Amino acid sequence: MKTTVSFTSDGLTLAGHLYIPDHATEGAPGPAIVVGHPMTGLKEQTAGLYAERLARNGFVTLAFDSAHWGESEGEPRFLENPARRVEDLKNAVTFLSNLPEVDEDRIGGLGICAAGGYIIPAVATDHRIKAVATVSAAEEGSWFRDGLAHSQAPEVLQNLLDQAAAARTAEARGEPVRRMPIHPETRPERGEVKKSLTRHIYDGWEYYRTERAYHPRTENWFALRSIDLLAQFDGFRFVHLIAPRPLLMIAGTEAVSDYFSIEAIERAAEPKELYWIEGASHVDLYDKDEYVTPAIAKLTEFYDTALNSRKSSAAA
Repeated sequence: MKTTVSFTSDGLTLAGHLYIPDHATEGAPGPAIVVGHPMTGLKEQTAGLYAERLARNGFVTLAFDSAHWGESEGEPRFLENPARRVEDLKNAVTFLSNLPEVDEDRIGGLGICAAGGYIIPAVATDHRIKAVATVSAAEEGSWFRDGLAHSQAPEVLQNLLDQAAAARTAEARGEPVRRMPIHPETRPERGEVKKSLTRHIYDGWEYYRTERAYHPRTENWFALRSIDLLAQFDGFRFVHLIAPRPLLMIAGTEAVSDYFSIEAIERAAEPKELYWIEGASHVDLYDKDEYVTPAIAKLTEFYDTALNSRKSSAAA
């Protein structure tokens, strides 16, 4: 059962979709998972897909629009503030903790793309989250400092920081919010090699800008002054603090972003696992059933073990 909900996060009202398994009202409170969306995503897209599929498998799930995005409050629109994104995830856990359908001692976290980089510091410092998984994780600080696959010349960041600084001053003077485009306006070159920047750009354009996943609330830009907020962020710095709670990271073997998951797993403490989906690119794991289905199967196994074992331990 899917219902529209809202909750407060540091003074702003966030909009969400809550998914409750059909059998949830028949018994005791059960396990729950908060699902975070990519940087340019909404609850109606890949986060909602994973939330709905996991709910079918017995978990209460929550997909929500982070502050400044979608139906949630926050000005300027489309500001990407990593610290805010982390707090929104923690406040989503607070919301879940107070639902009668949820066992507050059995809450997990799932982050997709950018939320994979945000969910890790959220879990590292919030012990209410008992297990964490990521799908196509991306650490946005590194992405904007170094470029995807470390492909960016150093002067690019310096130029972007100059623009972000100017944007802050301009907004303070009452000028319109300065914008940075996200995806090409017209169809880019596709390329045949999935594990390449060319293919990644095409995949992102196809997912967000065509009928595949287009939504009218996903405008093709973000606030330019997000850049300095992103550049100072390090989502994997405290990944070791997640232990002894379990960490699962799922990535596609053909994803140009795979190194994010590899680096995070190397820095994490046990228990941890990096699980590969054969043939999948970064964006393939957003919605293509041949890749989403094995990812959901692995996630279900992971959360069943991590969250339902806590019920057994408590009963004992």
